[in-house]
Amino acid sequence: MKPEMLNPASLQGYFHYAEKKGYSGVGIYTRYQPEQVIEGLGVPEIDSEGRYIELVYGNVSVVSVYLPSGSSGDHRQEAKFAFMEHFYQHLGELAQRGREVVICGDWNIAHKEIDLKNWKGNLKNSGFLPEEREWMGKVLSDLEWVDVYRSLHPDTTDEAYTWWSNRGQAWAKNVGWRIDYQIATRELAQTAKTTSVYKEERFSDHAPLTVDYEWVV
Repeated sequence: MKPEMLNPASLQGYFHYAEKKGYSGVGIYTRYQPEQVIEGLGVPEIDSEGRYIELVYGNVSVVSVYLPSGSSGDHRQEAKFAFMEHFYQHLGELAQRGREVVICGDWNIAHKEIDLKNWKGNLKNSGFLPEEREWMGKVLSDLEWVDVYRSLHPDTTDEAYTWWSNRGQAWAKNVGWRIDYQIATRELAQTAKTTSVYKEERFSDHAPLTVDYEWVV
């Protein structure tokens, strides 16, 4: 990564890289020095792909996560299910810490029919499989995490999408998926005031999801 990308303007960047160059990775830019930086989930086969970083600030943690995609074959879908199993346990532990947490990133799962344009045609495809959707539901119900965007926009469809395939004219026709989330603990989620998906410029096949919180650390 170029130096200007590591620390742009007045920001400090923190990253968890994959061992395979250019494969995957997560990062957080911040104006504030964290008290602690946690890289990985402690599972070698997951951590080698650079999928989790957490910055700790007092009683708040900010997490960047990147769940695997299972679209390239059965072996990658199995890797995704393995990640989901470990991550569910970790989410349960995070929820029990008594601290506020927001987890941002590409979850590679569209939770409900409202979260993608062509849901009928994707019922058997990775990202909208019944097992994935059920898992996401348990994160929100059993573990009591909050899907912040949906808490503010429960019925929004087309404007909620954050990812479009590079095939065909998915972007032009807005045939998208909502697979990027900010999932937060309840008290922190209740302070969210506005949220939006930025589409005025296109940076990649994903669009940035922004949430403004009124939270004092």
